Amino acid sequence: MVHYPPNIAAFAAIFLPEAQVLFDHCAQCRQCCHIEPGFPPLDITLTATEKKAMGSVCIETQCTHLGDQGCTLGDEKPLSCKLYPLAYHPKQKKFYYDSDCPLMPEYQRQLSDPHSEASAHLASMHSAIKALHTSDAAFLRENYRIDSDYFDLQPLLAKA
Repeated sequence: MVHYPPNIAAFAAIFLPEAQVLFDHCAQCRQCCHIEPGFPPLDITLTATEKKAMGSVCIETQCTHLGDQGCTLGDEKPLSCKLYPLAYHPKQKKFYYDSDCPLMPEYQRQLSDPHSEASAHLASMHSAIKALHTSDAAFLRENYRIDSDYFDLQPLLAKA
């Protein structure tokens, strides 16, 4: 996977569309890390392990972990944040997505390519969620409850 500096990334997106990296757009958009005025704060659902390490994460206006290049937590980012723009319904065992995320048309397009970043993301999330069904089912239930209350969820058009 090739990562370009922002000025070259913009050039690459226009002239080398195959060089576009799906989640590079997140550092530019950052919509999911902001709460618009008038909306209630968003408590990020944490797994039992994440609660021990982080306590809690709540976005009132802008996530405190949001830096100039996106999330500053790196690999320590909460699973519910890694999952976004997807949501998982544990009873139906199906993935949904936030229809307000501008990434989703490209994400769904990429799912037809098993080697794409979207396919790798979905496979990674499916694996993490499969493990949580037995180790932390309460996280899955709570995360879906919050996601379905907060986001405009639509069914993901892919087999998971």
